[in-house]
Amino acid sequence: MTTTALKGQAIAPNLMGFTLPITAAFGAFFGLLAGQATGAGALLGIIAGAVVGAIIAYVLVTMLPYKTGRLAAIAAVGVLGLLVGGPIGLIVGVLSGAALGWCAYWVHTGRYRASMPPYATPGQVLWHNTFKFICGAILFFLIAPIVTIIPLSFNAQDFFTFTPEMLSLDPDGFSLKHYRDFFTNDDWLRPLKNSVIIAPFATIISVSLGTLAAIGLSQSHVPFRRAIMAILISPMIVPLIISATGMFFFYSQMGLFMENTFGISKSLSGYIKVILAHAALGIPFVIITVTATLVGFDHSLTRAAANMGATPTVTFFRVQMPLILPGVISGALFAFITSFDEVVVVLFVGAAAQKTLPWQMFTGLREQISPTILAVATILVIVSILLLTTVELLRRRSERLRGLSPN
Repeated sequence: MTTTALKGQAIAPNLMGFTLPITAAFGAFFGLLAGQATGAGALLGIIAGAVVGAIIAYVLVTMLPYKTGRLAAIAAVGVLGLLVGGPIGLIVGVLSGAALGWCAYWVHTGRYRASMPPYATPGQVLWHNTFKFICGAILFFLIAPIVTIIPLSFNAQDFFTFTPEMLSLDPDGFSLKHYRDFFTNDDWLRPLKNSVIIAPFATIISVSLGTLAAIGLSQSHVPFRRAIMAILISPMIVPLIISATGMFFFYSQMGLFMENTFGISKSLSGYIKVILAHAALGIPFVIITVTATLVGFDHSLTRAAANMGATPTVTFFRVQMPLILPGVISGALFAFITSFDEVVVVLFVGAAAQKTLPWQMFTGLREQISPTILAVATILVIVSILLLTTVELLRRRSERLRGLSPN
């Protein structure tokens, strides 16, 4: 083994024996997709993609430096895509060219071994990179349906498919009319109002009960902690249709009790039932996130506060709560998303007066196929991304507060 290899630096593999075949295979994959999209056929697309990938690999690694070669690959495949598929082909070609250029240099310079120890066998290196590509493919197939919805929401026509005007990037093929319909149509505004009312109240109840439960279960002297924890998080484990069926029988009787005993109107009792049902679904998320935060909590701080004369309430709000606040807020965000996006339970427990936004979307798909659903779905995706980004920022802040990561 050479000194270079011992230092962990990769040795560039043979050009003809390794770089060209790998890049050609990568190009064949893109060619398969392009052949299917343009109607040229899978076989022709695979052959053309493999040839283009091999040519790009040879030119880049033998004639051009890294940055110049990447730009050249993007330009060449982008122009080819423009000639074959028009404006959409240009976009796809630019992305494919960037991927092919990266692949050629990644393989030829031996950077595929960069994260592996120098003594790793070829089989271990192959499995390591194959596993990363499998994870990338899974991520792609999970995100692709969501990404497809976003441009479709700007469709000028009442279709759920890409029109020729959209594929040619014609401005006349795009419109904001579905978003205008969402913000002006009472059929959508009423469910939005219900969701905005139900989700915050359900979140407050979930956070209050879930935080108290997590703190109680974190005490070592509590008997049957594991059994109680399993019961409290069971709504996450039990199939939702089973939970919804059980909630229907329970909350229907509770609603009759409230109406007959306290004289509460059916509309108000319906909101209470849905809020409590959604709170039950959100409590497990709060318990899990707060429990994870309490793992690194120093209980000597609460004992010190008690020795100084602080009451349990003061100790909780002045000592414990500031330290576990990131976990509490994370659980609240998860509970809010659960309530805001839930449709099965509200169909069983709620009535027409409590129709939420997901319920209206479900009705629109089943009965009238309203394209406004695409605009609503895009808005919900953006809101979910913002909330999950907030959760990640809070998680990092919690780790810094507990000393688990550098500042």
